[in-house]
Amino acid sequence: MPRPIEALIHQPALAHNLARARSLAPDAQVLAVVKANAYGHGIAHAYEALRSADGFALLDLDEAQLIRELGWRGPILLLEGCFEARDLELCSRLRLWHAVHCEQQIDWLAMHKTHEPHRVFLKLNSGMNRLGFTPSAFRAAWTRLNALPQVDEISLMTHFSDADGARGIAHQLAAFRSATDGLPGERALSNSAAVLRHCSDADVRGDFVRAGIMSYGCAPDFPEHDIHHWNLKPAMTLRSRIIGTQQLQPGDTVGYGSTFRAEAPMRIGVVACGYADGYPRHCPTGTPVLVDGQRTRTVGRVSMDMLAVDLSELPASCGFGSEVTLWGQGPRGQVLPIDEVALAAGTIGYELMCAITRRVPVHVEPLA
Repeated sequence: MPRPIEALIHQPALAHNLARARSLAPDAQVLAVVKANAYGHGIAHAYEALRSADGFALLDLDEAQLIRELGWRGPILLLEGCFEARDLELCSRLRLWHAVHCEQQIDWLAMHKTHEPHRVFLKLNSGMNRLGFTPSAFRAAWTRLNALPQVDEISLMTHFSDADGARGIAHQLAAFRSATDGLPGERALSNSAAVLRHCSDADVRGDFVRAGIMSYGCAPDFPEHDIHHWNLKPAMTLRSRIIGTQQLQPGDTVGYGSTFRAEAPMRIGVVACGYADGYPRHCPTGTPVLVDGQRTRTVGRVSMDMLAVDLSELPASCGFGSEVTLWGQGPRGQVLPIDEVALAAGTIGYELMCAITRRVPVHVEPLA
């Protein structure tokens, strides 16, 4: 039989989370963000559940082509735009919208030969200082684009750096309002954190919102709020089974480096999951885990192929063959949010989702 670890993608949860985005921004169009292979879930696995979106947003041309091959005929936005001039040919062929965030991309458009003008999203650097034109250069960029026959419609876009935190979005929203005042074009501002926390403001909602991490059942402002607060559902479960048990005596150690030492008699289970599957090696003793749906903790150092869990306080029925939920949905409706595991590992849920390795089989819970 195959090794018992698997990742399960929950299409009903994806559809639910996308519907949450639409309910929070009812007068805006919702772009489902599927960059990084749908945050590690697999575009092909997520597509059916997300096709109720008004469009898709991603980074790579090959992922855009896959969306078209899956049957999507609506909008697809390249969030980072083109990486070289010849990318515009594929944009024309696949009818892609694309961001414009620098002068070089405008230069490429000016030289591009096309029969169909392009829909572009002119990006403002409103304070994140990643991509985009500064407020002082934004209007000149708009003027250049507006003069090009290769350009049809110009939408206006920015990205919030602190929508999930205490600083908030007021400083960036003010910069966006000032830079775009009087300019025509639809607006696209909100990422998941802004959708969840700030979309009561119509200017924040704009005409498009980008439903990224919230679509996959992760709370962007965890631990201030968790997925239950936002009524989101985990879209990925990583699960395995216990393949062995050990009875420890006081002083016995567990795993490489003997980083865990038993202080009392205890029972542990050995789980077929390790860092070669994408589970973080740096998860410390105490990282939460479910065994047969019951919460317990990891003990010792995570190995390449195995990790250990504490069975001491669990029923005797928890042992060899028991189902282990590393994150996601447990066997009887229990939930272990990926955010909790990520917090223990000193990272964020986004990274764990994207880190699942190729050797982990992926299965899909389909829509009803």
